[in-house]
Amino acid sequence: MSDITTSETPVHAPVNAEAQTASQWQQAGTLLEQLRTRINRVVIGQQAVVDQVLIALLAGGHVLLEGVPGLGKTLLVRSLARGFGGEFRRIQFTPDLMPADVTGHAIFHMGESRFEVRRGPVFTNLLLADEINRAPAKTQAALLEVMQEQQVTIDGEAHPTPRPFMVLATQNPIEQEGTYPLPEAELDRFLLKVLIDFPSQAAEEQLAAAASSGRIERQLQQDAEPILGTEQLQRLQALVPQVELDQQVLGYAVRLVRATRESSQLRRSAGPRASIGLILAARAHALMQGREFVLPDDIKAMAIPVMRHRVAVSPEMEIDGQTADNVLAQIIESVEAPRL
Repeated sequence: MSDITTSETPVHAPVNAEAQTASQWQQAGTLLEQLRTRINRVVIGQQAVVDQVLIALLAGGHVLLEGVPGLGKTLLVRSLARGFGGEFRRIQFTPDLMPADVTGHAIFHMGESRFEVRRGPVFTNLLLADEINRAPAKTQAALLEVMQEQQVTIDGEAHPTPRPFMVLATQNPIEQEGTYPLPEAELDRFLLKVLIDFPSQAAEEQLAAAASSGRIERQLQQDAEPILGTEQLQRLQALVPQVELDQQVLGYAVRLVRATRESSQLRRSAGPRASIGLILAARAHALMQGREFVLPDDIKAMAIPVMRHRVAVSPEMEIDGQTADNVLAQIIESVEAPRL
């Protein structure tokens, strides 16, 4: 595995320091491209989804995945965890799931007269929270608190989650009977909302052939050696805030978010957390390309995934069949991007 460093260049650096720094960004881009390629070998026909999940992981955010069952969400998380040698756990959310089933609890040993903490499934690197909207509000809140604080308090003692830590929560967009929709404030905890759609005809043929022949499982076994380790991934995450951001690009990102507050087509607009998330995701998007600076195109690429769950269309737009993505696309077209 290659090493990634995050040390800043000294003021009086040697002439070759600039080239060394440039190679650092290129090396990061190469490693991420290798990880992306490996995941795409098993998660067939979902390249955009893979890219967005990797961006969220780099940015240290969480992802809300929306798509019908059977589109490879569990396979995606398994493959991603193997790619950096991390742990992966899955929770099936149900109406009778309790907060302690997610976070863990303390039990008392009568013979030894002591309490023992049993950690829940949130103590992992990647957590797949399947059908999060099927659990009651108290259980949802327990998970979302861990997402925000990156720790669990059990019997008055704080237990930090492993690093890196990311939650990928899924929702079924069709089957809503017996569900508990996530409140707006809790939706805002997710950096991105990623839509998983059906693959194309060619991709589905490739997927059907690979799955029915057992080739996907064999590929997972062959890819047992991680491309990078958890510590190396954390160093890549540390590079994200160092990606340069021009003031004009910063202003462009904020203007896009603020434009949602002026749109008559939306009944709920994006708040300041969307501005922060958009800039963070754009920085991670640039790093995925091996660049050390953000372009307006990075902002455009991440605007819809960052804001689609933070806005809601007006009743008139719903009647016309318009979605949040449609309205956001119009807003992006209406806001002039800077020319650098």
